[in-house]
Amino acid sequence: MTDSLTPQEAFEMLLAGNQRFIAGTPEHPNQDAARRTEVVPAQSPFAVLFGCSDSRLAAEIVFDRGLGDLFVVRTAGHVAGPEVLGSIEYGVNVLGCPLVVVLGHDSCGAVAATRSAVQDGTTATGYVRDVIERVTTSVLAVRAAGLTEEDDFIAEHIRHTVDLLLDRSRTLAEAVVAGRVAVVGLSYRLAEGTAQLVTARGIEVKTGTAS
Repeated sequence: MTDSLTPQEAFEMLLAGNQRFIAGTPEHPNQDAARRTEVVPAQSPFAVLFGCSDSRLAAEIVFDRGLGDLFVVRTAGHVAGPEVLGSIEYGVNVLGCPLVVVLGHDSCGAVAATRSAVQDGTTATGYVRDVIERVTTSVLAVRAAGLTEEDDFIAEHIRHTVDLLLDRSRTLAEAVVAGRVAVVGLSYRLAEGTAQLVTARGIEVKTGTAS
């Protein structure tokens, strides 16, 4: 499947699944015993999904997909270190995924904790501090712009993550320039179940529209 999909087609397939989820009419594709057997020899996902670890943001559910469809990487606040970059490059270079998605969401604990840390000057303990430090750039950018709404912080952090992936991964950036891969940032709304486009690289899509 992956070899025959363009980045645009992969994006549209992903959003179609989200529409089914929103409408309450999921098809649960590729979740039966036959699919389980089919993907044993190899996987051929159509998208890399890099999202927040939040338990309310299960990618295969909110995009109505199944086994072997998505190559999923998740960290708190979708913060990206070397392991994340390597995993995404694996999905693009080895598995041939034509689409990379950064998936953030409202009521994100990592963003909220970072906003509090910046405002109050508090410091988290352990490795949570590392997560907060990686989100701080996004929070500071929004504050510098004089914005205060939660959606502004979430959207900026998604944009920052997309930019970071393309800045740090030459492999990914070259694939986008060559037209083989698109990188998009989506903001998921927990109550509505919608995935709203924040930013896109490699495909022409109007931002700010829900799936």
